[in-house]
Amino acid sequence: MMGILWNLGAFLVALGILIAVHEFGHFWVARRCGVYVERFSIGFGKALWRRVDKQGTEYTLAMIPLGGYVKMLDERVDTVPEERRHQAFNRKALWQRSAIVAAGPIANFVFAIFAYWVVYLIGVPAVKPMVGEVAPQSIAAQAGIESGMELKSVSGIKTPDWESVNMAMIGHIGDDVMTLTVVPPDESYEETLRLDLRDWSFDPESERILTTLGITPFSPPITLEIGQLVDKGAAQKAGFAVGDTIVSINDQPIVNWEQVVDIIRSNPEVALKVQLNRAGEQIEVSLTPKTKELSSGELVGYAGFAPVVEAWPADQRFQLKYGPFEAIGQATEKTWQLVTLTFDMVTKLVTGDVALKNLSGPISIAKGAGTTADYGIVYFLGFLALISVNLGIVNLLPLPVLDGGHLLFFAIEAVTRRPVSERIQEIGYRLGSAILVVLMAVALLNDFTRL
Repeated sequence: MMGILWNLGAFLVALGILIAVHEFGHFWVARRCGVYVERFSIGFGKALWRRVDKQGTEYTLAMIPLGGYVKMLDERVDTVPEERRHQAFNRKALWQRSAIVAAGPIANFVFAIFAYWVVYLIGVPAVKPMVGEVAPQSIAAQAGIESGMELKSVSGIKTPDWESVNMAMIGHIGDDVMTLTVVPPDESYEETLRLDLRDWSFDPESERILTTLGITPFSPPITLEIGQLVDKGAAQKAGFAVGDTIVSINDQPIVNWEQVVDIIRSNPEVALKVQLNRAGEQIEVSLTPKTKELSSGELVGYAGFAPVVEAWPADQRFQLKYGPFEAIGQATEKTWQLVTLTFDMVTKLVTGDVALKNLSGPISIAKGAGTTADYGIVYFLGFLALISVNLGIVNLLPLPVLDGGHLLFFAIEAVTRRPVSERIQEIGYRLGSAILVVLMAVALLNDFTRL
């Protein structure tokens, strides 16, 4: 229950920030263009808080925090006195109206740059993208990827860490070729390898992109020494102690951690005879794993202990951190990568290269907000930047109910030299609303299937 409330709280904070940023973009440019703003509202419905400034604009925080709006003086909506018509939105030049509408999405992009700037100022712990293992006959193996290589870039996009690698690779869904710039083991030169993606299939819902290509990232060896015990868990009740080393299970010698995981997962509620080495002395305990249900409905064994993992090599760990000025360039580049990636994904959604089942709705976003908030402010800011870019691009889609639809009407007006008729606009708004409702329904259905 607390987890749900935490996710909901983080979601509302994230949503409130991003809506405020988007609407402030419209508001700020509208005022610069001489348009009178009647109301700036975060949320819909009954006002929980309101304030009126010296210029008569009402600022409102409303009960339903699922959107916001900036209400401007407009003769198409209300009767406007003669003396104030020069302040009406519809009376402004085409370029001014276009600037006001475009300002919302642009504000989202600017905010993403700011968020990443703060992230890079604070710094993020990261590890170099070193290849651990390569599956035989895989796409990576056929391209010449080898264990120990460092991935420097993906199709020209620099990849200092694994998060950058994953983001750059996702953009290649539906493509035929992907190029990787790598540094071979114990070498200082770079070489470029081409991956043939024509037979590549990737389901973001159930697969890791690197695994589908045949790449396993390097990670420090996992020992057989017990490093952590869950309080009152099956292992603690069986007599396990921190520092013990697993020797055998049911008289089967144990040589790696994967064996331990496989045996325990395969034997829920089954007593297992475990041989332990405790300070040089061999002891035997009986461990009965508890049953744990996965999201897929599968029942697996769970014992409540974790191993000691060796430390990362010092030369592979670093802090992704920059000075104030360099961070601006890095933040801008990161935001641009997100923008191009999101545009690519929207295009591939339309062409069918990306399935509709990959759409995410508010439930998935809430879970993401809660998880990143758990990790700390740096990760939460990165999440806000990601969602802000997506919000900006979604609003630029040429659907009449969105900012992009208004810009489309303005583009038509620029060509024809006259505004699009009210009747055509009304039809467009209805069609756009219907498409958005369908997409939201699909996204919500996807969210529920992931629960």
